Amino acid sequence: MPDIAAIICTHNRDRYLGAAIDSLLNQDWDNYEILVIDNGSTDNTREVVESRLSNPRLKYFYEPELGLSVARNRGAKETTAPVLAYLDDDAEASPQWLRVITTAFQDNEELAIAGGKVTLLLPEGETLPNWISESMTGSLGAYDLGTEVVYIENPNLTPRGLNYAIRKTFLDAVGGFDPNLGRVGKNLLSNEELFMTELALKQGWQVAYLPKALAAHNVAPERLKPGWFISRSWWQGVSEYYREAVAGRTGIDQLSRGGERLIRGLYKSLKYVNDPALRFDNLIYAYGQLGYLKEVLTSIGKRSN
Repeated sequence: MPDIAAIICTHNRDRYLGAAIDSLLNQDWDNYEILVIDNGSTDNTREVVESRLSNPRLKYFYEPELGLSVARNRGAKETTAPVLAYLDDDAEASPQWLRVITTAFQDNEELAIAGGKVTLLLPEGETLPNWISESMTGSLGAYDLGTEVVYIENPNLTPRGLNYAIRKTFLDAVGGFDPNLGRVGKNLLSNEELFMTELALKQGWQVAYLPKALAAHNVAPERLKPGWFISRSWWQGVSEYYREAVAGRTGIDQLSRGGERLIRGLYKSLKYVNDPALRFDNLIYAYGQLGYLKEVLTSIGKRSN
């Protein structure tokens, strides 16, 4: 039995996938396997993986049903490893990544979820535009809680899904990742990791930030455009609604919560009108509340019928 399974769930991202796999093939830990879950790709994903299948650690699986949570659950099903380490198909793991994660889980039986620091890899010749605030870099994958191990108590600080490990017994006990949460094709649904952290903390498990479990995230050029952040903010609002729905926290009071956040975002965008980063940050936050409120109103309408 491998100590840990490194799992890449991928959908039409062959331009980065090879580097992600190669980073996992060059780990300083011995007892592990690598699973690539091809989630309905139509590009050269299969060819990228097949060119590396001579390495016995690497396994390929095709999952036709779209959905990141579906693909993650397929990866969990295909391994007997007690720890699952998920790396995004556009990320690159540091050589010690699996060693740090495996050791943390082996040393602490109460640890259910862990993730490491994430830095950004920008396209060659690119720099971050001045309208991207520090908090907005989190949408690009950046994650840094410092240089020391942190045990997380606030679910909003949960590790990034692109550098994310979970104990298999815990995942099985909660029924896997909820397919209502997580990205599906081009729909940028999210919040599945946050929901998992909420479940773990409620059940008395621990969630940890491991700074030495370092990974770097490639930022695609299209993600440095305002339109991408606007779209992602909308889907973040939709995701927040679904997270509340899964947790059984729906109702008329969602209208007041969403409306309050909308007004707060608009107010702050005006307050920081002379600061392009903070202005845009708060504007897209407000826009995301429209996505949230749309789902709330749709749900209320269905219940009234």
